Formats: sequence, C-alpha cells, structure tokens
Amino acid sequence: MFVFRLSQAWLLALLLLTGSAAAHEIRPAVATMTLEPGTRYELAIVVNIEAVIAGIGAEHRDTDQSPNARQYNQLRALPPEALRAEFEKSAARYVDGIEIEFDGARVRPAISAVEIPPIGDLALSRQTTVRLGGAVPGALKVLTFSYAARFGSCVVRVREGERLDAVWLKDGQRSAPYIPGRGFDQRTLTDVLLDYTVLGFTHIVPKGLDHILFVLGLFLLSLRLAPLLIQVTAFTVAHTLTLGLSVYGVVSLSPAIVEPLIAASIAYVAIENVVTPTLKPWRALVVFGFGLLHGMGFAGVLKEIGLPHGQFVPALVSFNVGVELGQLAVILTAFLAVGIWGRNKQWYRPRIVIPASAVIAAVGLFWTVQRALAG
Repeated sequence: MFVFRLSQAWLLALLLLTGSAAAHEIRPAVATMTLEPGTRYELAIVVNIEAVIAGIGAEHRDTDQSPNARQYNQLRALPPEALRAEFEKSAARYVDGIEIEFDGARVRPAISAVEIPPIGDLALSRQTTVRLGGAVPGALKVLTFSYAARFGSCVVRVREGERLDAVWLKDGQRSAPYIPGRGFDQRTLTDVLLDYTVLGFTHIVPKGLDHILFVLGLFLLSLRLAPLLIQVTAFTVAHTLTLGLSVYGVVSLSPAIVEPLIAASIAYVAIENVVTPTLKPWRALVVFGFGLLHGMGFAGVLKEIGLPHGQFVPALVSFNVGVELGQLAVILTAFLAVGIWGRNKQWYRPRIVIPASAVIAAVGLFWTVQRALAG
C-alpha cells in the first residue's frame, strides 16, 4: 500500500509540474535584428517583461523561486496599458542591458514601440514584443550583441536580406562577431551541437507541456518494452520527417491548425488508454500520424529561433537529438515513478492508468478547444 501511495504521489506531482511550468518558467528572450547596412537596423525582442520589471533573472529557473514572485504574479494580471506604464519606469535600465557594437563602438537603441498582448490564460506566460532601432554605419564590418545576464538568456537572430542567422547567448555572454554577408560563421561545430541539443531537450523538459503529456499517454497503456519502443519509434520517425521538411519549407501548415490537432492527439491517446486495456495493432499507425503533427510543432520553435546559416544541418540534427533525449527523460521518470512498482500488478490499470489518462484527456480536450478558439 505504501508503494502504491508513493507511486500515485509521484504521478500526481509529475502531472502538476507539467501543468504549472508554463506560467512560471523563464524562457529565453528572442531578439531579431533586421540589418540594412548604411541605413537602419530594427530590433524586435520577444520577452517576458513582467519578469524584467520584477527583476527575476537567470538565477531562478522558476519565477516562484524568486522573492519577487508576488510582484511578478501581480504584473501578469495587469491589462496592457497598465503593464506598459510599469515597464516605462524600468525601460532605461532594460535598454542599458542591451549592448550592440558596430565595429567596436557601442550604440544605444531607441524604443519605438512596446506591443503587449491582452490578458489571456494566466496559466501561460505573456510574451511582449519590444521594438527598438537606430542607424547603421555605411561601411559596417562587424557587429556584436550581448544581453545582460540579469534578464536571462537570449536567442539573437540577425536578418540580412533573405539570410537569417542565429546564436544563443547565456549568462550575459557576448556574441561571436557577425560579419555582414557571412553571419556568425566563427562559432565552432561543438558550440552549435551543444546549444541545439540543449535547446531540443529543454523544448521537451520542462517547456513542452503538450509533448510531455503525449509521451506519458504512450507510456501508460503498456509497461512492456517492445510495445513502448514501437510507439516511441513511430513517433520519432514521424516527427523527424516533418521537422526536417517543415524547416526546409517543403511542407507548411498553419499553427492555428497544427496546435489544436496536437492537443487533440493528446486527448485521443489518453482516452484510448481508458477505453481499452490492451495495445491495438493500429496504435502505432495513429501515433505515427500524430507524430507528423508534433514535428510541425517542433519546426515552429526552430523557425522562431532560427538556425545558424553556415551549420544548418548539424543544428537541425542536434535539436532533434535533444528532443529524443527529452522524451527518454520523461519515460524514464515515469518508469521510476510508477512503472517499476506497477509491472504485473492488478492495481496498476484501475488506480494509475485510468485516473492519470483521464486527467491527461481532460487537459488535452481543454487545450483543443482553447487553441481552436484562439486560432
């Protein structure tokens, strides 16, 4: 009985963590610079400005860990105009933390607009777009960028004509030099492999709440290794296929369609867990189809962040490796939490599979409706 209670507590904790991380996780800012040498540059930074105002930085993985958590939660409940007024009080401090150098000389960008979404689902962090800009020297040879460590990490993307290059900056580090027409080509292959593997992993754990629940749904129905491997392999092959095709622009589907369908896939797998006690032959085919959708979701992240122009394929492959490691981490955690105790136990299905799947199905159905209405 103690083992059973412990297993239930672990599973409940896992589900609660996946449901609460989105509101409190500190995501990296995404800064996109559109560069026109000899004229101007425009810089659009997508950032959680509530965390910026509250002074919650990279030292906290979760906003609830900060002594300023109460202020952060109050800011999240403010309408756009009220939040904009709060941001203006610390805007100069924020700009001071953005260091742009053209040929070794620092330039100070000016804020042109602050685009704050309306109050939405308080279970999700709100992402504001801060737009800045300034003049660019006519004979620009090199550009560097850094983002203050107190604001967290930052993915920097430089758009120059049709070219888009990206680099991930952590702990306030300065970017490698960006050379117009060449990009961040001085990054080593090791840097790219490590950065994009970590990016893929963190997109699953802790940020991929929907993908975590889907993988848990696959895990719950059968603790036997062979059926689980068949499902995970089908899912992996499918999302790898559409991830690559989507990033290369071969296939494209609107997020307004993809995201509700991903949520529906979570609900379907969980409902099937409830209504059938055994793994059906068609399950692998269904999982493969859903994997195609999840791959398009992964591709949306890479398109948002960007891939290094000179090392496109290694970054794409390492991101996918990170995703696979994240999925394996979810399965291993679930196995240690309930699988190791529930194998061949009569109580496993009625007391673990059905209640957990019911919770996952309810979340999936809620997300399906929410995303369909938002789209």
